[in-house]
Amino acid sequence: MSAQQIPARIRWAVDFMDVQPQDHVLEIGCGTGAAADLICRRLEGKGKMFAIDRSEAGVDRTKQRCAPHIEAGRLTVRQIDLATLRVPVKRLTKVFAFDVNLFWVRDCKDEIALLHERVLPGGSVNLFFSTTRPEQVPEILAKTSAALTEGGFRVYIVDSKQPPVIGIIGRR
Repeated sequence: MSAQQIPARIRWAVDFMDVQPQDHVLEIGCGTGAAADLICRRLEGKGKMFAIDRSEAGVDRTKQRCAPHIEAGRLTVRQIDLATLRVPVKRLTKVFAFDVNLFWVRDCKDEIALLHERVLPGGSVNLFFSTTRPEQVPEILAKTSAALTEGGFRVYIVDSKQPPVIGIIGRR
């Protein structure tokens, strides 16, 4: 897969996260594997990534697209729900999700608590959403920010007009 096939919104979000070669990254909802591919290209040496998706299709697509990263030992992909997650990487430096409704559609206290427990001090939870449906943005911002704040994270918001993306960033 060529880098050109990575959507602009994913590229913007990954660039914003500023992945470092030694980072330990968890992606929630890996879908097509585009973000996992981009993130893994930035991990060298000790860097590791763990990507999860509830859908078998998402896991299969990510495994197919990212086979070289899996073979190199940089990436692990699992079909699992965040609530039941047992991360082999005990200490995460960055968590990434794009358009994962969990964080604003329902109560996610347990999932946020799990992330707070696993993310190292100084680490971050980076939750990005497309803003192609502007009427949803206030609710996404309010509920996701509240969930992260209640879970012990310091929250700030980033946004991009082009591509149309907002990020709710929780710092540990």
